Amino acid sequence: MKMAGIAKSSEGWHWTPSGGLVAGIPSKGVIQPSQNIKQSDAVFDVIVIGAGYTGLTATRDLTTSGVKTLLLEGRDRIGGRTWSSNIDGYPYEMGGTWVHWFQPHVYRELSRYGMINELVHSTDFTKKHNYFSFATRSGRRTMSHEEEDEMFSRAMQKFVNVDGNFGKTVMPFPFDAYWNKNVLKYANLSVADRIAQIRHDLSEDERHAIESFVLLCSGGTAQNSAFLDFLRWWAAGNYDYRTLLDTIIVFKLKCGQSEFARRFFNEALATSNLAYSFNTVISRVDSTNNTVRVTTRDGRAFQAKRVICTAPLNVLSKIAFNPPLLAEKTEASKLKHVNQCVKVHAEIKDPEMRSWSGVTYPDNKLVIGLADGKTPAGYTHCVFFGCDANHIHAEENIDETLKAVKKFAPMDVNRLVFHNWSKDEFAEGAWVWYRPGMEVKYLEALRRRQGAVLFANSDWAAGGWRSFIDGAIQSGTEAALTVRGELRGESRASHL
Repeated sequence: MKMAGIAKSSEGWHWTPSGGLVAGIPSKGVIQPSQNIKQSDAVFDVIVIGAGYTGLTATRDLTTSGVKTLLLEGRDRIGGRTWSSNIDGYPYEMGGTWVHWFQPHVYRELSRYGMINELVHSTDFTKKHNYFSFATRSGRRTMSHEEEDEMFSRAMQKFVNVDGNFGKTVMPFPFDAYWNKNVLKYANLSVADRIAQIRHDLSEDERHAIESFVLLCSGGTAQNSAFLDFLRWWAAGNYDYRTLLDTIIVFKLKCGQSEFARRFFNEALATSNLAYSFNTVISRVDSTNNTVRVTTRDGRAFQAKRVICTAPLNVLSKIAFNPPLLAEKTEASKLKHVNQCVKVHAEIKDPEMRSWSGVTYPDNKLVIGLADGKTPAGYTHCVFFGCDANHIHAEENIDETLKAVKKFAPMDVNRLVFHNWSKDEFAEGAWVWYRPGMEVKYLEALRRRQGAVLFANSDWAAGGWRSFIDGAIQSGTEAALTVRGELRGESRASHL
């Protein structure tokens, strides 16, 4: 495994037939030195907790505005649930990957950093194995990608057509999802509930198509995944299966997401307004006094006028807050969202697999796989997804993981690369997907600030691309704007 001067993160896993399973993989997102704090007793303007895209955006926007900011992160790297490992000259995306010009906040940042030309297609339908394999309990068969798209499109239209207009009437504005209050009648509906409503209109193939695709999106089960979340994704993808697919799993950055995240961090660092500390786990946030006091697991304490906390929903309750979190916040964090996505990368020796994709459902530990690129060695890079239904911890039994990969098609696997998000202490899951009823009950409370502490995260960002990189950037932008305005107001008031 060549690192070419790239630092190794303690996170992630890498397996090869000759080297076996190794913990820790190289990433451009690793920050060295891990801290640059010169005065631990200083009172900062803002402390940002978490260096995912929300925290990075907030930090960048604050520091470039002259705001003295301290960034604290429990990991050894930036990116949070989005990071790439650079192995033998190729970026393997451990978490968030695909972006699109339909995602306005992402595209603005790509434009800002001159990275528009970094966008590349994950798909390439020019190779020999140019087909889709579909394996269910009814058997295994192959079809063309055109037939694949037709089947999935037909099935998804039936799934979302609650209003006779494929969702356009009930959710005309995905960034204001409750604009039509009639949508709230679906708030408590699970994916399984919705499938049951239309079961008489579905073929077995269509039902398997719906379940496999939606579980790719939710990372949960049909029973615990909210239908409303999918309806919002569908609306954001312009009410069209092919367009939705383009926005969520087709266009990625050839340089890797960690290189993109670096642009935010480096711009903030260049201002000289940024102090930071990585490998720094937050244990307590006390905002009962004039300044907010943030205490770390190793006993250090830092102070600031404001705090932006970007801890994800599933781990928010791990931090002790004084005053305590709102009851709804605590309840939601303990209930947790459902996404326990399993994402496994495989380098396949056959270069002709570059045009392949497939589904094996419901009896495999991995549900969907697709060719996602070509490595410098000329091999095919495939990525596979599993969910909480028939869940797997990929590192616990590599033979079982390889078996799950090879259930899709005959494959000579040269390497596996992955990150276990379910066991990740700073995430305990992947991107957000709510349980039925959870969004409507808790979303506003999760967004609500508590005194000098603001809560920003893609898990509860405004509608549209919530749970995406785009939502994270949006949430960080809004939090920074709020804090910057308040601090400027305080500064003006102090001179009156």
